[in-house]
Amino acid sequence: MKRFLIACVCALIANSAFAAVDGALIARAEKYLNSVTGLTGNFVQTNNGKKEQGTFSMLRPGRVRLDYKNMPVQLMADGADLYFYDKSLDQITTVPLTSTPAGILVRKKIDLQNADINVVDTKDSNDTFTLKMNLRGQEGLGNMSVVFNKKPMGLNSWTIVDATGNKTDVRFANLKQKTDFGKNYFQIQRHKTVSTSGGDDFYD
Repeated sequence: MKRFLIACVCALIANSAFAAVDGALIARAEKYLNSVTGLTGNFVQTNNGKKEQGTFSMLRPGRVRLDYKNMPVQLMADGADLYFYDKSLDQITTVPLTSTPAGILVRKKIDLQNADINVVDTKDSNDTFTLKMNLRGQEGLGNMSVVFNKKPMGLNSWTIVDATGNKTDVRFANLKQKTDFGKNYFQIQRHKTVSTSGGDDFYD
């Protein structure tokens, strides 16, 4: 019985250590993210065992673009909304950017410690570190784990788990800083859509 109790205590300590949040890692990630205005590069996305690749662009505040190489699909954020554009169906699905965990990374000011972002776990390894986070009070919308390279400091990958439990991994390569995107680069060109979200001051 004594051995059983000791084992239980050790397990509790181990679980607590695993779930511990390292404030130094959070501060390091926050400093890096706020120092980056724009990025462009390549990505490989894995979802349900299927891999797709393409080009990735980001411009803070609020703008993201993913173009898929072998699919007639664009994923676009224009500062207020996130658009999924299926060119083959000539169809656009729109959701507020603030309803997605990915919106955390493109805010005007990224505060991972005191705002509505809740970092629930951190993991440290030799070459990378990971922050798992969600929107405080909106845990049911899913979560996002972001992996950062240490040397040089940079964005490595992210994993998004949506409200249904579906997991999407996106790994980045050849990222470089860029801010001189064209005027309408983060706008879907074929359609004129009307936002229903009203935007959000995080992206203004």
